[in-house]
Amino acid sequence: MLVEVKVPPLAESVAEASLGRWHKREGDPVAQGENLVDIETDKVTLEVSAPEAGVLKEIRVADNASVEGEEVIAVIDTEAGAAQAPDGAKRPESLPATPKAPKLGPAVRRLLDEHGLQPAQIPAANAERLTTADVQQYLASRQAKPAQAPPPAQPVALRGERQERREPMSRLRRRIAERLLEAQQRHAILSTFNEVDMQAVMALRTRYKERFQAVHGIKLGFMSFFVAAAVEALRRFPVVNASIDGDEVVYHDYFDIGIAVSAPRGLVVPILRDAGRLGLAQIEQGIAGLAQKARDNALSIEELSGGTFTITNGGVFGSLLSTPILNPPQSAILGMHKIQPRPVVENGQVVIRPMMYLALSYDHRLIDGREAVQFLVTIKEQIEDPSRLLLQV
Repeated sequence: MLVEVKVPPLAESVAEASLGRWHKREGDPVAQGENLVDIETDKVTLEVSAPEAGVLKEIRVADNASVEGEEVIAVIDTEAGAAQAPDGAKRPESLPATPKAPKLGPAVRRLLDEHGLQPAQIPAANAERLTTADVQQYLASRQAKPAQAPPPAQPVALRGERQERREPMSRLRRRIAERLLEAQQRHAILSTFNEVDMQAVMALRTRYKERFQAVHGIKLGFMSFFVAAAVEALRRFPVVNASIDGDEVVYHDYFDIGIAVSAPRGLVVPILRDAGRLGLAQIEQGIAGLAQKARDNALSIEELSGGTFTITNGGVFGSLLSTPILNPPQSAILGMHKIQPRPVVENGQVVIRPMMYLALSYDHRLIDGREAVQFLVTIKEQIEDPSRLLLQV
């Protein structure tokens, strides 16, 4: 029987996708559930698995070609393997069994290709799946070993060699470039700034971090405070949580917060759904889960679609101040930055406090400066007095 291999359904926001490199060739045996090819969209990389065991009879779409959702890209002959068996041999339910190898996600395969590694070389913490952490740990251990003696130096060093190499931009990088350019061209982006004293939040974390982790199984970070503060500010200024659709303004009575995450393939913004209904522990757990999926390149299209407001933290990379760009169709984005001890004046005295600059970029077509400034002041007040987050005052 011939079975079609199709592109998985794509979200409405994903117009098309592109194939990666086929892991099998025509005539190769395949097992049910075995990954045949990766599909890259502007949001996520998907695996296309064999729906049935058999032989890959036909590949209809070549490497790196553009495809659409539900498009047929290959055909599997489920009876070819049995037809090749000798007479009298017992017909297997699937192809001959081979030692079960751990599953490899797209990010893992990319790392293996980059470093010329084979999966069998790397000890896997989980026998069923090899992760990026396994590969990175193996690379770190290999680098820690004593290096071999360098080859003898050339008697004359070549000077003036200038090399270049060209690589095609990934679909994700192309889409990021398109969206950033579109955001700049189609929106009246303006930024407003403030600074926040992080001392109260840092003291609260120090006091309760061990108890928090023991009870909830997750570390208490800064992001949960900012998500909670942003939700409260969005409640007070719903226009910041709105978006423009043609000649209409769409107001959202829910808070789906995008959290910008740096992943191996580039910047992605997974969505923390209904953040207004979550406590600090649930926010931390949700963010940790999305960040791990981003590192493993395992985010689904649904987890990357939508969102009413975005938070990005350039401080983890050392950024002191920046102007984040909108994530359309959202109308505003909050930028967090590095915490740095600075002199400030309190009650007429100069004191040293752990300070962070905040930046709010917003679409001035919809949001007035007064609302943007008051929104950012609200976040500042919530962070400098965390008890406000509990009392919602």
